[in-house]
Amino acid sequence: MSTFYPDYDHQYNPQRVEIPPSKPLLTAVKSSVRETFFPDDPFRQFKNQPASKKAVLGLQYFFTILEWAPRYNLGYLKSDLIAGITIASLAVPQGISYATLANVPPIVGIYGSFIPPIIYAIFGSSRDIAIGPVAVASLLLASILAKEVSPTDNPKLYFQMALTSGLFSGILQASLGFLRLGFVVDLLSHATILGFMGGAATTVILQQLKGVLGIKHFTHKSDVVNVLKAVFSQYHEWKWEPAVMGISFLIFLLVTKYFGKKRPAFFWISALSPLFCVIVGSLMAYLTHAEKHHIGVIGHLKKGLNPVTVSDLTTVFNSSHLAVSIKAGFISGIIGLAEGIAVGRSFATVKNYHIDGNKEMIAFGLMNIIGSFFSCFLSAGPFSRSAVNFNAGCKTQVSNIVMAFIMMLTLLFMTPLFQYTPHVVLCSIIMMAMIGIMDVPAAIHLWKVDKIDCMICLGAFLGVSFGSVEIGLSIAVVISLLRLILFIARPRTLNLGNLPNTSTYRSIDQYTAAKNVPGVLILQIDSPIYFANSNYLRERISRWVYDEEDRIKSSGETSLQYIILDISTVGGIDTSGISMLEEVKRNLDRKSIQLVLANPRSEVIKKLDTSKFIETIGREWMFVTVGDAVEACKFLLHSSKPSPGEENAKTPEDNV
Repeated sequence: MSTFYPDYDHQYNPQRVEIPPSKPLLTAVKSSVRETFFPDDPFRQFKNQPASKKAVLGLQYFFTILEWAPRYNLGYLKSDLIAGITIASLAVPQGISYATLANVPPIVGIYGSFIPPIIYAIFGSSRDIAIGPVAVASLLLASILAKEVSPTDNPKLYFQMALTSGLFSGILQASLGFLRLGFVVDLLSHATILGFMGGAATTVILQQLKGVLGIKHFTHKSDVVNVLKAVFSQYHEWKWEPAVMGISFLIFLLVTKYFGKKRPAFFWISALSPLFCVIVGSLMAYLTHAEKHHIGVIGHLKKGLNPVTVSDLTTVFNSSHLAVSIKAGFISGIIGLAEGIAVGRSFATVKNYHIDGNKEMIAFGLMNIIGSFFSCFLSAGPFSRSAVNFNAGCKTQVSNIVMAFIMMLTLLFMTPLFQYTPHVVLCSIIMMAMIGIMDVPAAIHLWKVDKIDCMICLGAFLGVSFGSVEIGLSIAVVISLLRLILFIARPRTLNLGNLPNTSTYRSIDQYTAAKNVPGVLILQIDSPIYFANSNYLRERISRWVYDEEDRIKSSGETSLQYIILDISTVGGIDTSGISMLEEVKRNLDRKSIQLVLANPRSEVIKKLDTSKFIETIGREWMFVTVGDAVEACKFLLHSSKPSPGEENAKTPEDNV
């Protein structure tokens, strides 16, 4: 078919597609870098400001306390005090429990709720996150580090490795923030985190059976099979006293949590219940001499503020265990970061304010780097503690400062009060927290909405539960990346039809009322066209042509004369994609079918122009909208209809 610009005799005059002027290379690179690393345009506030104002804004950007502190309303103080005291009551039992889970000294869990929250209040942007140790990160450290060094045979070296892991977690987190690489964390999708957390919670709950049943000899492995094997193979070590105490406290914690959910005004009952269990359990252990009844206690807790541990870090740096510490730090750092940012964003959405993901990474990183110098292992924003902070009515980061102040008083004066805390009480607190992490309704929702997301969630869950933390995480990330690759390599192509009495064209599969245009096949490509999908798109377009020709033959309609490609959703194209369009054009020319393009995007049409493809197809066959393209094709069809035998005159060589 010859290519000429249709003469509509003033009956139809469509807007021509314009080719934007090309930008200088440096300008284009700067624009691409800005869109990749600075999509939120953090430098916008510095524009047209004097140097002194820019200096102040720069300090406020990195030290967020300088931004919110001058505007702090004393009316917020009451709410922040109540919230800080409430989360402090939860921080002590949780900190001791999670430190035990990580196989580090119990007092370290309290250390993690003193210095890191202060650092976060200075640099962090979330008003609702409550900082402290997290269960899943504690499990990660225990599962990775224990394979290298036994926490029972060499507790000092193990603790030094945990501190080093915390340091490298902070380095990774801060680096991602400073380099604006927050999108790396987005590779851990919601489904991945959900399955990973569920699997980790399952293994943690089963591991607590050691303390609940009073078992002395237990496996160091974390998978479900080995843990259950250890539980039932040591049935002769089971003791009824810790079992009764542990189950009783667990039931109490679950009941108070349920009551707190049903009656939000009484959230404080659920928040204070772990501390209540610690106090009651300690009194029972002290009065009944619990050791005589097979109930172990945590023992002496060192009084005083966080010791400086820089020398402990240098010990690991000069040892052969550095690589394992770095590995544990990176993995736990990513998980802690993903959980913390997700928690912060969820509460920020409810309160209608914005948190900066890159600022959060810097804040998390700095608090873990500085914390590792002062006896703290990885800290993040645990959901349970942050939810209590939110429900307690916190207004600003001052609630974290209040909690840190109470932790300081606890370390200075009150740590001896917790030396009689039974291990089984800590096990109950951990089990209750882990049950809260297992979000079964969310998994069911995934199954209803997106089966592949549910498979990703299930893969992470099974990998962690029956393999290891690393295996579960690897499975989930691999499945997520495969899905991403499939989205790119196998994009959707849609057959569009006209909605009656409108100039709108939509998918025929979605809109049953949409009608085909006689002699015209309208296809929409729903993805950028790159080397990874160009061959697939060529074959898929050919298949659409075969199917349309078969439909036309069976219905006796006008033979196929035009193919309109709606590329309005094609955001980019590379040389492979351009070669694909050229090949499609040649194949359609052999079949006497004209290729028409509708609504090419700016970047796409510039590349088509540079590659001379526009000269090949003819600029007259490029239109701003699908409606314009259809009207032009219909006008030409009515002006010169093909002969009845034209369709049968095609030779086998005309096939696409």
